[in-house]
Amino acid sequence: MLVARRIDEEAIAMQRQGELPGYAPMKGQEAAQVGSAAALDLTRDFAFPNYRDLGAAVAMGVDLVGYLSTHLGTWHGGMYDPQASRLAPVNAVVGGAVPHAVGWAMGARLDGTGGVAITYFGDGASSQGDVHEALNFAAVYRLPVIFFCQNNGWAISVPAERQVAGGSVAARAAGYGIEGVRVDGNDVLAVFEATSEALCRGRDGGGPTVIEAMTYRMGPHSTSDDPGRYRTLEEEREWAERDPVARAAANLPAEVVAEAEAHAAQVVRQVREGLIATGERPAGELFSFVYREPTKALLDQQRGSHV
Repeated sequence: MLVARRIDEEAIAMQRQGELPGYAPMKGQEAAQVGSAAALDLTRDFAFPNYRDLGAAVAMGVDLVGYLSTHLGTWHGGMYDPQASRLAPVNAVVGGAVPHAVGWAMGARLDGTGGVAITYFGDGASSQGDVHEALNFAAVYRLPVIFFCQNNGWAISVPAERQVAGGSVAARAAGYGIEGVRVDGNDVLAVFEATSEALCRGRDGGGPTVIEAMTYRMGPHSTSDDPGRYRTLEEEREWAERDPVARAAANLPAEVVAEAEAHAAQVVRQVREGLIATGERPAGELFSFVYREPTKALLDQQRGSHV
């Protein structure tokens, strides 16, 4: 969690320094992401992230230079290996990763490996039609998939109570005949336990689970956002008192926390140096993997990019 927090802070600094074009901060959501990802069995499960799931990538041991290269716009979904890491490419479409996870879960059911998919999305994305279609499909076929909603209180500038009918994403699970759980998203152990139970349910044929982790985005929606325009300092201070990193640290000896800080600082240096050393990629790579069999127009454009 501390590594995720410090890299998140460094990414913001790099954006301000012109090293990254843009970034979506995740400060405050470390427990939700790390607690859920830590429960996965990386030999058979698969995670499908959105654009704010750095903590999941850290917990899963993903190459962080490759992961953050997504924010440089240098490659299709990052330069890490999704198959080896078990983390799908970063998906910037709101709710876009959810149907992908359901499709993977269908494959996992057919091949009998016992794998479970987990897909991350926010309270705002829960209003997308793709999410509801994915929930219905997964429920009908009793697929092994966890719908992990990080309810951070804000769909950019719209508060959750103004865009989530009924006030709860987890409660919607009942309409699909599947399990729905609301958990304290700032309690890493509670998140881990809820995710572990959902994984067991999926492996045992119990079908999908909706987990709504109640948390808070302590920073802006993105580095181009000003949260001061739509929420109060009082609200931010109230949630700062529930900081998931500080909460976890309070249960650990001081020397353990100090070691974690030193480790995080080392990782931050390595990631920063690695990102800066990445450099620009060949322009022709933009055309790779667009189609299995490139069209003539695409090939003409690709040839023109080398002129």
